[in-house]
Amino acid sequence: MTVPDETARIVLLVTSPRLPAGLLTAAAWDVVRAHPVLAAAESELTTAVRAAGAEVTVTDDPVPALLATAAAHGTATWLAGPAGDEDLARQLGLRLAREPGLAELELMYGSWDPPGARLLDTVTVMDRLLSPGGDPWKRAQTHATLAQFLLEECYEAYDAIAAGDLVALREELGDVLLQVVLHARLAEELPDGERWNIDDVAGGLVAKMIRRNPHVFAGVSAETIEEITENWEQIKRTEKPRASALDGIALSQPALALAAKVLHRADRAGLEVPLPSPTAESAPAARLGAELLATVARSRAAGLDAEAALRQATLDHAATLRAAERPAE
Repeated sequence: MTVPDETARIVLLVTSPRLPAGLLTAAAWDVVRAHPVLAAAESELTTAVRAAGAEVTVTDDPVPALLATAAAHGTATWLAGPAGDEDLARQLGLRLAREPGLAELELMYGSWDPPGARLLDTVTVMDRLLSPGGDPWKRAQTHATLAQFLLEECYEAYDAIAAGDLVALREELGDVLLQVVLHARLAEELPDGERWNIDDVAGGLVAKMIRRNPHVFAGVSAETIEEITENWEQIKRTEKPRASALDGIALSQPALALAAKVLHRADRAGLEVPLPSPTAESAPAARLGAELLATVARSRAAGLDAEAALRQATLDHAATLRAAERPAE
C-alpha cells in the first residue's frame, strides 16, 4: 500500500538492553504491531516482537530499506541495537536534512534503564573478566589476597572525602564497588554449601535496611535521631546476641580509632573499668600504649576524634617537610 499524500515516518525505537526484551511501553507496542519493523540482526527483541504478531525484517542496508518501507507503508520502525544505533540516526538525519520531503524521523523510547541499571553492567563485566579467557590476574586472586586492596580503596575514598574532592570521590567509590563485585564473583567459585553471589550480598543488605529502619518501612514511631539510633541498636542486639559489648568491633582498624571504639562501647554499656596504669617497671611499649589510650580517652571526653586529629597533624607536618625540601629562592 502506497501512501503518497502523507508524510512518511521513520520511528527509531530505542530500548534498554538491561530489561527483558518484551518489556515495552504501550506506545511502543502500538507502533510495532501496526507498522513494518526492521532490525540489523536477530535478537531477543526481534523474537519478542514477532511473538506478539508483528512483522520484522532483518537488513544490512538500513537507510534505503527504511526509506523504501516508510514510503510504501507510511511508517517504518527500526529496532535499535543495545548501543542505540546513533550512527544510523545520524545518517538518517543527514539524508532527511538534504531531502526533507522523504520522511520524518522520530525517536521513541520503548523502555528506559531503571535506576541502578549500570550496576548490572558492572556484574556482567566482572563475570567476563573472571570467566575462562578473561583476566588471569583476577582469576588467580582469593578473598585473602584482595583484602589489602579493599582497605586501600576505602582509604583512598576517605582521602577524597577529607579533601572535599567529590569528583575524585566518585571514582574512588567505583574502585570500592569493584572490590565488592570482585569478591562476590570469586565467591561463586566456592564449594557447594559455601557459595554465594552478588545477589546474595545485595539481598542481605536490602533485608537489613528494611529490618533496621522500621520508622520508614513498618510504621514505627521515631521522631528524633536518638530514637532512630536506639531502635537500630535494639534491632541489632536482637539480630546478633553478643556475649560482650565489645563483640563486633573491627579489630584491624587503625589503633587510635580502635581505642576510641572500644571506649565508646564500654561507655554505652556502662562499664566503668579504670584505664591501665603502668608502673616504672613496665616495658616502654606498655607505658607508651597506656599513655596513648589515656590520650584517646581525654579526646573523647573533649568531643574530639583522636584518629582525625593525629592524621591532620601528620599531614600538616608532611607539608612542612615538603616545604623544607624545596630549595630556597
